[in-house]
Amino acid sequence: MELLSLFSHPIIQGPMAGGSNTPEQVAAVSNAGALGSLAGSLLSPDALRSQVAAIRALTDRPFLINFFVQGTPSPDAASVEAAKTLLKPVYQELGWSELPTPAKWCEDFAAQFATLLELRPAVASFTFDILSPVQVASLHAAGIAVIGTVTTIAEALAWQAAGADAVVASGVEAGGHRGTFIGAQKDATLTTFELLPSVAAAVRIPVIAAGGIMDGKDIQRALAAGAKAVQMGTAFLVTNESGIHPAYKQALLTAGERPTRQTRAFSGRYARGLENRFMRVMADVELQVPAYPVQNALTGSIRAEAARRGDTEWMSLWCGSSVNRARGMPAARLVETLLKEMKAG
Repeated sequence: MELLSLFSHPIIQGPMAGGSNTPEQVAAVSNAGALGSLAGSLLSPDALRSQVAAIRALTDRPFLINFFVQGTPSPDAASVEAAKTLLKPVYQELGWSELPTPAKWCEDFAAQFATLLELRPAVASFTFDILSPVQVASLHAAGIAVIGTVTTIAEALAWQAAGADAVVASGVEAGGHRGTFIGAQKDATLTTFELLPSVAAAVRIPVIAAGGIMDGKDIQRALAAGAKAVQMGTAFLVTNESGIHPAYKQALLTAGERPTRQTRAFSGRYARGLENRFMRVMADVELQVPAYPVQNALTGSIRAEAARRGDTEWMSLWCGSSVNRARGMPAARLVETLLKEMKAG
């Protein structure tokens, strides 16, 4: 299957976990000739089936589902309590005397993978780690194209060796979680336009650029630098169909010069978002919190309470470094606008 022939325009709407990618958004993007994406990483098999059915009721065009490649941890009670203690300044500010222990740490990736094979979307993309060649072959046998997420040349070569159809070269400007799986996350510091040409020169498979790409001019620059397409997350986070909390969306649309930065305090894995009080309170201990997904699960109740209150100071406001250029509009109109900007040069 030729991946790039699946969509008319070289634009992929980025998958953003946590409910931002609604079926309405995914379908609108695909119907507009780009590639809509559903973030499946936090969804159970039943939720995946339900979301995919809703997308297919709205479009017959190809779409993508994205997953985190990860195992299920089993932390000991002492380490969980130590992690809760690190979060005490946060939950006390919420008026809580203790932090609840999550019912589970994450979804079972093996069960998600089996469900993916059952659902057979046109494309699946993966981040946090790499699939085995056997897993890639099983997806290909089901008619599913495979995209890996990379932050270094070594990772791109590894995905190519595993049989991937393309890689997303994710620069340090990108919003949300970093996809690093070879070496330390803190060492993956290349910007989009440093990483992109290097990866494009190193691999034979198509490279998709991600990170800081917000308008048609950015897309043209990425294509000129060797990309076959772009993946845009933050630009689509503020579209009408995005499912993020209204206060979160408003924070992105009014970000102005408010800084973004990477933190591992929310989830135990480096991710970029708007700086807020949670980041500042946890700054001195963020290197001590447990790795994803344990920390992510532990902060889940905090983030849920922040959403209930509409208080963005305690939410994870994931977004890229160019969020000040985000534009609120329907998703289909954004695709149309990007295409016009590309033609205008």
